[in-house]
Amino acid sequence: MQQVQTNEIGNETMAPDSTQPIELRIERTFDAPCETVFDAWIERDQASQWFGPEGFTIPLCEVDGTEGGSYRMCMRDPEGGEHVVTGSYVEICRPDRLVFTWAWEEDGVVGHSTEVIVEFAANGDKTDLVLIHRGFETEESMNGHNMGWTSSFESLAELLAA
Repeated sequence: MQQVQTNEIGNETMAPDSTQPIELRIERTFDAPCETVFDAWIERDQASQWFGPEGFTIPLCEVDGTEGGSYRMCMRDPEGGEHVVTGSYVEICRPDRLVFTWAWEEDGVVGHSTEVIVEFAANGDKTDLVLIHRGFETEESMNGHNMGWTSSFESLAELLAA
């Protein structure tokens, strides 16, 4: 990889060379056990409360949290714009690892698919989470997802603290 940048909350962005996909890596510790954090990712009622950047709402959240199952979520931004993401669960190893595809849908057409890997590790009463989101077509797309995931993780932390 040509460059790695790390910011103050443990995010890394990796710029590709000609053979490497564009990849985002975020590390975060949550104040909850692995099982609780894992469930927040695959249970519809919980995902609908934290998913999406700050200020966004989730008017649609369909989750089949089984291996091979799919999900589809609509994130509504503060101006009323709707952003639909869809994908399928490739690997579910509760409570250690979750792998799923990620693609934006516009006017019923599913776009470029990327892969998200989430690893959960117990750290006493807390959970160390590593998210790797890879396969972006552009660094601009990766940077937008970095902002979205980082903001979403703030909401996840709030949900877990409640």
